[in-house]
Amino acid sequence: MTASTLLFLPGAGASASFWQPVADLLPEEWPKVMLSWPGLGNEPPDPTVQGIDDLVDMVSACIAMSATRVDLIAQSMGGLVAIRAALRHTYRIRRLVLAGTSGGLDVTALGGSNWHAGYRANFPNTAPWITEAGADHTPDIPRITTRTLLLWGDHDDISPPSVGERLLNLLPSATLQILPGGTHSFPHDMPVETATAIARHL
Repeated sequence: MTASTLLFLPGAGASASFWQPVADLLPEEWPKVMLSWPGLGNEPPDPTVQGIDDLVDMVSACIAMSATRVDLIAQSMGGLVAIRAALRHTYRIRRLVLAGTSGGLDVTALGGSNWHAGYRANFPNTAPWITEAGADHTPDIPRITTRTLLLWGDHDDISPPSVGERLLNLLPSATLQILPGGTHSFPHDMPVETATAIARHL
């Protein structure tokens, strides 16, 4: 039984509801907090949020307020936020779950497709900074010693399994599980398989 607070981070779709199907399948007694990202997707903006660093600050504030250690569970862009938070708060994060994310890597170089045009078509009012190029955290990632589960879908064209394999090589304490038939949104579309893997890891 986990003694941690589960902190769920969505991708650029930004809605806290993304992780709800998975959270509903995890033990009721496990404390859960689901964040949304102001100004991204269809979420209302917040003038204090102007970039990824501000999202990391949001997560840092949740970690600081938690009475327990935290398990970070993140998908897609949320995984970049989780990586940066883990680099800041190594000893407050008990477990890490990264699902179909860039994880702070150059995904294009690893075969990922460009999602920017489709995303802006779906969310025309989203904050402009979301599609700006991000930093490559490859040199920093090996400093994260937190036990990490890498969950990937084998049909993810945005962040293909090669990204998970690269993270597996960089993270000192990681395991990779690939879900057959999983697309980029597999945590929401395949909640039973996702929750089962997460519960086992936690």
